[in-house]
Amino acid sequence: MLECWGLKSKGILAQDLFTPKENHNAYIAASYVKFLEAAGARVVPVMINQTDEEYRRLFKSINGVLFPGGGASIFSSGYQRSSKIFYEMALEANRRGDYFPIWGTCLGLEQLFLLTNGDSLLTRTNTTGVSLPLKFTKEAKGSRMFLGFPPELMDALALEPLTENSHQWSLAMEAFNSSNTLTSFYKVLSTNTDGKTEFLSTVEAFDYPIYGTQWHPEKNAFEWRRPFVAHTPSGVRVTFFMAEFFVSEARKNFHRFATEDEENQALIYNFSPVKSSANSIFEQIYYF
Repeated sequence: MLECWGLKSKGILAQDLFTPKENHNAYIAASYVKFLEAAGARVVPVMINQTDEEYRRLFKSINGVLFPGGGASIFSSGYQRSSKIFYEMALEANRRGDYFPIWGTCLGLEQLFLLTNGDSLLTRTNTTGVSLPLKFTKEAKGSRMFLGFPPELMDALALEPLTENSHQWSLAMEAFNSSNTLTSFYKVLSTNTDGKTEFLSTVEAFDYPIYGTQWHPEKNAFEWRRPFVAHTPSGVRVTFFMAEFFVSEARKNFHRFATEDEENQALIYNFSPVKSSANSIFEQIYYF
């Protein structure tokens, strides 16, 4: 008889609420959960302010982790602390042959850059609320991330405004090229510009299964609050091809929970998303 537990589970970092509510101090936008579930993964929320031991135990139970976008501090917050712990554990695990992928979206990518470099090289850009086509580098064609993308979808990404940007900070190419640490760690797959500054928009690590987009692949299929999000057939396909790629990376990892009961207690199914307030950019949010 096949076991129904121990299937692939991906962690998503929760992040600090600006204004904590009664019994709630963190959240995850539901679109990130749907993003991973759409590709066949089950989601485990990674709570903030847990002990190092609790994070180590969780790391051994999940098959990868997503650092989502948002507004938490990448210098001092529950989000920053948990991301640092998982990043360091992932590096150590991958060095000894335990394949453990990380994905960073928007704020998550900015956090990855800081964790890798040690110092922030981010600069302000005019990139809040705009969808853009990607300017692919020559590295994109041979990348792991885009290997399975159909040629017509790559053409659409290069020609159509399919990638939604909601960030005030970016890593400029000039700053990236000034850091030997960053240039030796990350392969640049695409860049964009706000008209003044060329910045990194898609990256993957050379030697680790670490990936990041400054744009939001989850929004095209699952967020409807902003008119500039591309819900075209090509835009929605981007969501699912990105999700499929990252979940396929998680399938290379063989961590599992010790028991079925422990797994059931950890899954996102124990929580219910709620409809967001009218001024939120998210359709639904999980609160913790």
